[in-house]
Amino acid sequence: MQEIKKHSLPGIPVLLFGIAILALTAAIVVSMILAGFKAVVILVILAGVLLATIIFTGLYSVEPNQTAVLSLFGKYVGTVHEPGLRFNNPFFTKKKISMRVRNFESGHMKVNDLGGSPIEIAAIVVWEVADSAEAVFNVDDYESFVQIQSESAIRAMASTYPYDPHKTDEVSLRSHPVEISEKMKNEIQDRLQQAGINVIEARISHLAYAPEIAQAMLQRQQAGAIIAARQLIVEGAVGMVESALASLTEKGVVELDDERRAAMVSNLLVVLCSDRATQPVVNTGSIY
Repeated sequence: MQEIKKHSLPGIPVLLFGIAILALTAAIVVSMILAGFKAVVILVILAGVLLATIIFTGLYSVEPNQTAVLSLFGKYVGTVHEPGLRFNNPFFTKKKISMRVRNFESGHMKVNDLGGSPIEIAAIVVWEVADSAEAVFNVDDYESFVQIQSESAIRAMASTYPYDPHKTDEVSLRSHPVEISEKMKNEIQDRLQQAGINVIEARISHLAYAPEIAQAMLQRQQAGAIIAARQLIVEGAVGMVESALASLTEKGVVELDDERRAAMVSNLLVVLCSDRATQPVVNTGSIY
């Protein structure tokens, strides 16, 4: 089922024509009453009212960014896109479909990520109707279909990625929002294609560990941050020690044997890597 554009007549001239028929019917009835032809007055009234009713029944309005899906006795006829007051066969059934951009936010869903950890996730989906015929005839309620299938796609997508990356350059839900949004959009689009829906954007609006493991995962993240910071401090300290020893040797300030060089390296690393202030000790004797 694909959309077929249907031609329609401007509604204003048809509306004026219907009003003119009613006015003409009223004038004929008055003339016949004055002329004494009262027997056929009822027939003239019925004919004029019936004709005007048929004309008015074929009128309908279409708003901007809205379409009217027309069907005749259950058979799809076409879709009218022209906005304003329009006229078509009075026996057509008209169903209005909004083509405006819409969005919704899913509820907070609890799923397991790739590693099996329970997480909470919610997303915002921006969508629009691309094919009104598919939206009306391929699914029962396209708005409900969009919401249910989108949440199902979000659940499926979240279970294929870890919450945090465990390897370098690994795509995860928290660290790669652009890639995750694109993947989510494609997953939702695949499920909504048959309903004539175009997904414009999909992005995560809420992401967190489930309450039962949130505290443990927070400690894990804090430990990882501490380890990373310590590693950076050690790397910087080693560079500073190398620079200090090289400078002392180059300038000939002092000559150290291997044992005292190792002692100096140890002391410098303790001073540079310690998370507390160190207490200096002044050597009043000879270094040797």
